[in-house]
Amino acid sequence: MARDAKTSSLRYKTSFGDKLFMVINVTVFAVFTLICIFPFYYLFINTISDNDLVGKNLITLIPRGIHFSNYIALKDVSDFANSVIVTVSRTIIGTSLMVLVSALAGYLTTKKEMWHRSLWYRMLVITMYFNAGTIPWYMNMLGLGLTDNYLGYIIPGLVAPYNIILVKTYIESIPASLEESATIDGASAMQVFSKIILPLAKPILATIAVFGAVGNWNSLQDSLILMSNSPELYTMQHRLWVYLNSSSNLATAMQTGGSVTSAMLNTKVIKYTISMVTVIPIMLVYPFMQRYFEEGIMLGAVKG
Repeated sequence: MARDAKTSSLRYKTSFGDKLFMVINVTVFAVFTLICIFPFYYLFINTISDNDLVGKNLITLIPRGIHFSNYIALKDVSDFANSVIVTVSRTIIGTSLMVLVSALAGYLTTKKEMWHRSLWYRMLVITMYFNAGTIPWYMNMLGLGLTDNYLGYIIPGLVAPYNIILVKTYIESIPASLEESATIDGASAMQVFSKIILPLAKPILATIAVFGAVGNWNSLQDSLILMSNSPELYTMQHRLWVYLNSSSNLATAMQTGGSVTSAMLNTKVIKYTISMVTVIPIMLVYPFMQRYFEEGIMLGAVKG
């Protein structure tokens, strides 16, 4: 027994090359992680540091004169609060409806009883590779009355071919015996979908929900093109784009008086603060959804 244990320990002994590879691997990924994190860290420390020092580019690695009044002052930035409401509402509503449509369409395309299922599925896939371009898209939105209309944020994103394909593939990995058993017991198609398919497909639905939320939150083009005549419908990204491209807009965006001091009128500080506000919420969502990503990966690995 002792000899077998000794042989086993020698067999699994880590070589110098393995140790060197692990050290290099960890070092490379650690450096890569720092490179990815630093821009957000730099923005954040500049938003909480003394505004005069920020204006003089004296804040690099460590915050100085820490305060959070810049974030409080955003309430005095013209139209910013309204753009927050627009962005949050379109993210919640658009993502929820997109997930529901993707789940229904993905489930439907797995049913052999669907009329011309292959034809509709191929037509869905084709849209991933071909599109008419921006001008025809705009003309289509104009003809449908979706310009300067809040529904222009919601309706075009309901059908997401890539997400539907992900859901379809995942549902096909669920044992058909579960659905057959429920059908034999008298469950309707809608009951099977809501009671069996949706709970089991939670990992992939959470995944496409993150995709949809990030897309809706960061979307700029649709607001820039479709809502050009309706500033009250600007998203946060559109409002930030306006601010970043015109310092004069920033200078007039802050209301005079109140708790806003002249130091807070630093355009660089306002740009940094608004940029941080647009980034933080979506960064906070991912850690809560991480476990669903892992669960989906593990299920896919077990089922092949």
